[in-house]
Amino acid sequence: MARKTRNTKGKIVSAAWELFYSQGYDDTTIEEIVERSATSRGSFYHYFKSKDDLLGSLAYLFDEQYEILAEDLSEDQDTFDTLMYLNRELFSMIEQRIDPELISRLYSTQITSGGEKSLLDSSRTYYKLLRKLMSRGREKGELTDEMSVSDMVRLYAMCERALICEWCLSGFAFSLKDYSERLLPLLLSGIRSKK
Repeated sequence: MARKTRNTKGKIVSAAWELFYSQGYDDTTIEEIVERSATSRGSFYHYFKSKDDLLGSLAYLFDEQYEILAEDLSEDQDTFDTLMYLNRELFSMIEQRIDPELISRLYSTQITSGGEKSLLDSSRTYYKLLRKLMSRGREKGELTDEMSVSDMVRLYAMCERALICEWCLSGFAFSLKDYSERLLPLLLSGIRSKK
């Protein structure tokens, strides 16, 4: 049953974000989302109170991308390089598939809303994958033992959010992926092992 629930919710989320990208958030109706997802209006309202509620689901769309990327990760690859790869691929996906205005709206609602903070939900695939990678990196001696795994995960996530916020604040005046490729290794240099 849990898989069916996840598939139904996933279909709604995927359909909504496809529509938001192709025709804009304001011009997308709940009826169009239901039709595109091949679900029902009842299913929509079972998972979401409104179309605005879907903004928080963007974090879970990111998680779907991480699940796909995780399948191809090699344990032999350097952990830091793996983290940079994941960031590059996610930020490429954001630039190619997500309307930048929706990213701004998501961050705005996460900051001002008293509700669920989907970007900080530690049960997300994003955080699970980061914890696994950071733990493995420490075991292999590639990442510092001067910080806890939790602190390294928090730092990584905070740096990604900071880069996205800067991109939004600048009016999307630069390539998020390229900007991150230059800055993220510098921002995260402290998690690399000094050995």
